[in-house]
Amino acid sequence: MPASLHPHHATRQAPPTDTSRPASDRSNLSLEARLAAVDAAMSVRLDEAAVAYEVRTAHIPTEPVDVADVVTVPLPLTPTLTPSAPQTYSTPVAALLERAHRRMEADGWCAGALVDDDGAVCLLGAIRAEAAGDRGLEADAARVVLEAIHRRFGDDIESVPAFNDAFGSGRTPLRMLDEAASLADAKGL
Repeated sequence: MPASLHPHHATRQAPPTDTSRPASDRSNLSLEARLAAVDAAMSVRLDEAAVAYEVRTAHIPTEPVDVADVVTVPLPLTPTLTPSAPQTYSTPVAALLERAHRRMEADGWCAGALVDDDGAVCLLGAIRAEAAGDRGLEADAARVVLEAIHRRFGDDIESVPAFNDAFGSGRTPLRMLDEAASLADAKGL
């Protein structure tokens, strides 16, 4: 039996060619034109596959999925410190910023006021409450917070209150208090 007729020998077939145009016309196409032709052919094939999928699955009953049932996030997203937690920082400004962070976590965050009707605080409200009347310490802490904001978000931010009020939640302001506390500690403030 000849080798070409043996059932275990695979035979190769020539790749299909586009016979709608003479070979000389296809070879004269630019790369962009050939890519456009392949893109158009793939688009047609994908459209056909989408229709076939819809036809094959039309009989399968489906119910809408509520994303809240599928995606769960542990709350809170940041670790919480208890009010009696020991201070991490020994420098006065860093310790103040750490306490301000804890206060904002405990009392809640607000925008547009130092303290809102429910007792929630903004960045400066938390700092002022924890400074306990020491305006110099309060000013130093606010300067460090603004420096941390500028390092993270650029010099376009005019003030700490403008930054605080630009957010819809307290997550970023809380994070900035942490970063400012680390910065103050690194500077020995």
